[in-house]
Amino acid sequence: MQYSKDIYTENPADPDTLANLGPLAPLAGTWYGDQGVDTHPVAEGTESEPFVETLTFELLDPQQLYGLRYHVAVTKPGELTAFHDQVGYILYEPASGKIYMTLAIPRAQVAMAEGTAKPGDKQIHLRAERGST
Repeated sequence: MQYSKDIYTENPADPDTLANLGPLAPLAGTWYGDQGVDTHPVAEGTESEPFVETLTFELLDPQQLYGLRYHVAVTKPGELTAFHDQVGYILYEPASGKIYMTLAIPRAQVAMAEGTAKPGDKQIHLRAERGST
């Protein structure tokens, strides 16, 4: 993929987002897990509680970056109210192999992390630094 010669012109995007997601392609879809255990501090020391989570990764319309919109909901077994809710985007740029992840949780917290990976990679390592621009 070649970049445009100016910053104002977007490169033409392939309409097949899934084919251009590189290492993110296997994430597309909805995932469910019911074997999680949350261990957290309490006044008496620590407490462990089981949890279930649903992760949904939806294809975005192609642009300069190909990506997924995601939602994570974590609940206690048998409950409907999430004790953790997270939304964001995971984006892939085929020309550079860069991956960007943005996330937000409803406690007025947001973050952005980045890394690189190539198609076929089974692990993706992203990094975020506090206060970086």
